[in-house]
Amino acid sequence: MSKRHVIGLAAALALAAPPAFADEKPIVIGVPVGLSGANSVVAPSVVQSAELAVEEINAKGGVLGRQLKLEIADDASGAAGAQKAFDSLIYQKKVDVLISMETSAARNAGLPAVTKGRVPYIYTSFYEGKSCNKNMFVNAWVPEQQVPPVVDAFKLKGAQNYFLIGSDYAFGRGMLAFTKEYIGKIGGKVVGEEYLPMDGSDWTAIISKLKDSKADALITSTAGGAPNVTLTKQLRGAGVSLPYANLAVDEGTAKSMGADAEGIYLSASYVTGIDSPENKTFLAAMEKKFGSGLKTPNDLSVPQYEAVYLYKAAVEKAGGTETAKVLEALPQVSVTGPRGVIKMDKQHHAALTMYLGQVQGDGSVKVVGTFKDVDPGEQCPKLK
Repeated sequence: MSKRHVIGLAAALALAAPPAFADEKPIVIGVPVGLSGANSVVAPSVVQSAELAVEEINAKGGVLGRQLKLEIADDASGAAGAQKAFDSLIYQKKVDVLISMETSAARNAGLPAVTKGRVPYIYTSFYEGKSCNKNMFVNAWVPEQQVPPVVDAFKLKGAQNYFLIGSDYAFGRGMLAFTKEYIGKIGGKVVGEEYLPMDGSDWTAIISKLKDSKADALITSTAGGAPNVTLTKQLRGAGVSLPYANLAVDEGTAKSMGADAEGIYLSASYVTGIDSPENKTFLAAMEKKFGSGLKTPNDLSVPQYEAVYLYKAAVEKAGGTETAKVLEALPQVSVTGPRGVIKMDKQHHAALTMYLGQVQGDGSVKVVGTFKDVDPGEQCPKLK
């Protein structure tokens, strides 16, 4: 074998070998997420995003010479499951941080363990806003960022009378409370407001009220995943053809609905069609890693990917994983990811570029409006 071949073989082996880490103790990221229950439709995409981020970071030497490791726990999309998942991750798995997309019910149930366990928590799910904890940072949207583009668009279409449908828990009611207030501010009227339990699946009675209401626009806010699917299917089955905006549907779930989703308006901080080098690189990496098993990246999974990088940046700035130092660093760091520049310095929230989109017949989302750097407004004024 020639010297050139020996050098070439050595180089190939070096590239194939996993990097050596200076510190053998990994940094453990806990991901409590709804692998079962309402969020089970979208949770796999969230896990995939976390897996890609960890793989990419580890391939480049980890964080401060330490490998990242994921610990996934099923929170069953609700309060009881979240208490078990958070306790397991914090007290048994001894995670260094929690990074997760969850229902509001799960988040609220887990926060006491976050406080008691003194771990940083990056919440990566869009939600109803104003959940404040010194250990929690949020890199996803709140109503002040998401609702106005939808209602303003419907007003331009001539809508005056709105019917609201939600899941009966913090997110559903919180989102629609803000929506109702905003509709009033622009001179519209809410002619109906109905809720079904988070695990409910029979929307027949509510749809009947909608059809009798003389509404000229429909806005829904259901638990992400399964309730979006059942409600939309039943609306289409009942022949409802009003302008329809879903405040909780992500692009992946919309694509899974097939023809039922066509025409739905959504407002999001991420759509796969974002034309940026960072998004194209991300999508290519996801396709390469997961192939035919890839779940559509969406507005619930991409913040998870970016949050892992935000935590990496905070640990590097803090010089370690000590909670107090990481919490101090988190609002000072930023990352440029698929959604653009993300920095959680607005009272533990982030200014975000928002996209108003409409689902097309092939499941893709056509962007019909872009709103740059939308401020989250007053969320947690007592927090820096």
